[in-house]
Amino acid sequence: MSVSPLARAEALRVGTVDFVSPDEIKVLLELDAPDVVALNTSTPQPFPRVNGYVLIPSDGGHLVGQVEWITVERSPYPKRKGLQDFGLVDLPYPLRKLSLNPLGVLRREQDNRGTTRLRFKRGVDAYPTVGQPVLLPTTEQLTSIVESGDNRRVWIGTSPLAGDARVSVDPDRLFGRHVAVLGNTGSGKSCSVAGLIRWSLEAAKDANAEGGKGKGPNARFIVLDPNGEYAKAFDDLDSFVEVRRFAVEPGVGVNQLQVPLWFWNSEEWCAFTQAAPKAQRPVLVQALRSVRGGALGTEDIPIRTMRRYIGTLVSTTRLELDSGSPWGKFPQPKSFYEKIERWREGIAEQTELNDRQKEAVDAVLQHLDSLLKARSGKHPTWDFKYAEVSTLLRLLRELHSTLDGNSADALPIDPDTPRPFSGDELLRAIDAHAEWLKVLDHVETMRIRIQTLLSDARMNSVVGNDIDTTLDGWLADYIDSDNNQKASVTIIDLSLVPAEVVHVLTAVIARMTLEAQQRYRKLNGGKVLPTVLVMEEAHTFVKRYKEDAENQNSAAICCQVFEKIAREGRKFGLGLVLSSQRPSELSPTVLSQCNTFLLHRISNDRDQELVHKLVPDNLRGLLRDLSSLPARQALLLGWASELPTLVDMRHLPDGQRPKSDDPDFWDVWTRVKERPTQWGDIASDWQALSGGDSGHSAEANEEEG
Repeated sequence: MSVSPLARAEALRVGTVDFVSPDEIKVLLELDAPDVVALNTSTPQPFPRVNGYVLIPSDGGHLVGQVEWITVERSPYPKRKGLQDFGLVDLPYPLRKLSLNPLGVLRREQDNRGTTRLRFKRGVDAYPTVGQPVLLPTTEQLTSIVESGDNRRVWIGTSPLAGDARVSVDPDRLFGRHVAVLGNTGSGKSCSVAGLIRWSLEAAKDANAEGGKGKGPNARFIVLDPNGEYAKAFDDLDSFVEVRRFAVEPGVGVNQLQVPLWFWNSEEWCAFTQAAPKAQRPVLVQALRSVRGGALGTEDIPIRTMRRYIGTLVSTTRLELDSGSPWGKFPQPKSFYEKIERWREGIAEQTELNDRQKEAVDAVLQHLDSLLKARSGKHPTWDFKYAEVSTLLRLLRELHSTLDGNSADALPIDPDTPRPFSGDELLRAIDAHAEWLKVLDHVETMRIRIQTLLSDARMNSVVGNDIDTTLDGWLADYIDSDNNQKASVTIIDLSLVPAEVVHVLTAVIARMTLEAQQRYRKLNGGKVLPTVLVMEEAHTFVKRYKEDAENQNSAAICCQVFEKIAREGRKFGLGLVLSSQRPSELSPTVLSQCNTFLLHRISNDRDQELVHKLVPDNLRGLLRDLSSLPARQALLLGWASELPTLVDMRHLPDGQRPKSDDPDFWDVWTRVKERPTQWGDIASDWQALSGGDSGHSAEANEEEG
């Protein structure tokens, strides 16, 4: 027996509209409306339920409302027809009410193939009026609401509020407009991040298979992993994904992390060295200009080093001569004398020259010797004649020319161009320019910081002189290469990077990725290379800072790089995924540029307040249950989802999860000697000792235990 549409609608009716405003609709439930479970929607569904959905007939479709709160109102008289008996005394009767957030409209539309289907669209063009009926959605309607949107290619979970309908997202919207995954420790945040990467790659692989393309997905993910959690999370995808791992300490399947010093720009150098703005920063910037000035070629490093050094001396002498300072240095008359004395030592140290170059060096040394000898008597005069300094400048220029140098080598325009140089070359350039600017005594603390970094045995393999890499080789290793026929997932383990440089290295990696994407688009006619940068523990690296600070530290410089990626990355194909347990500490600029949010359990009041500010007023009621969400459940809202949805994220087996489990205290407590301390091995590793002998062996620990 067929049922008419009117009869069907009447069977689904649960109430009437009692109050209407642009951001809230109040509903008066019928007395016979379901109390717990509705059985008249073809399949049982809980009703009434906070965050559940109901429909209100509107022009050509149904307005979709989401339940924000439910209450019982004690009325002094009944308000339902047929219940009032004028021969009896009326008694107060409880009435149930709902408050709805209007989300959008559900209409039946015809697609390009002529198929008619239900389609949900955000936004309300016509509000209902008081007295209109409120209906329960059928299974088809509920599924159409949750599974709304085009290009829903990546399945991330199911909706417990919509009969476990599949929740899928458009990867262009998800990664192209940036996504923030926020939640407390243990709420499933890291598993969600790993899942988004995994499920996206699997969906792309399946799409290639359906299209007859045998190659792996042309996708790139770069994971900045401060805790070393993701090392094994994608091992089972090796058939179509190339997983590249980089760490401070390489091992089986783990490559040496390399972020050469010459990658760092002037802002990053100033932040690391804490260069004072008045005295130290000008010296450092000029030194960077100088050491980056050598031509890129295949000549020996000593030749390139000397050319840069002589180029600095040419520039310094020319400026000294133009200013007249060699003979007008009162009250420091020995200033120029002391400079050329050190210059002579630096030039005399250079070796591995050809005959023509040696002749030019000898000519400079002879002239310097004559200048020094003339002022070595018992009562020397420190004045220099114009001709003496002019001759020195001419000889230095001739020497520079024999080393294949040119006038542009002395002071290149851009101190941030990534041209190779060593730490020792930078220190010599700092000394030379400090002498030139007469602040040699003021740069000592800056030199000490650089020397400390260069002398660190562990960090020398990451940033030091031993690195043999090229810019194009680094980009191919860390982003992707043309020879790779698989998707690329790069995991950069930052867990053992010292705290004083971890922000700088993170900033360099992120900035180099962005600038590579910018130049890719420039050289490829506007086409971009879609890449996703994932930042775990974002509250540490994208932390809000004081913008009015005169001298920004490393953490501020790191945050500024991610702010630039958040603002401009979309135009160059660079998406950003932020994962954080403290959203209140994140940069407001970065958060404001994230258009999709996956919110797990958040308990802290400040964090909840911040999250509430990220969503429209009429949707803030959805966030009230953030503090009570179980693990693996999250609220998906923003650009990647047509409407806010409670998602039960897909399950990841143990081997596919990041290693962020809670410590198993009880299991260890109740088992004897299962985990020996091995402090000897740990101390040897910590102290960078090769033989494992730190004065206390693992065997000794076991005997004592």
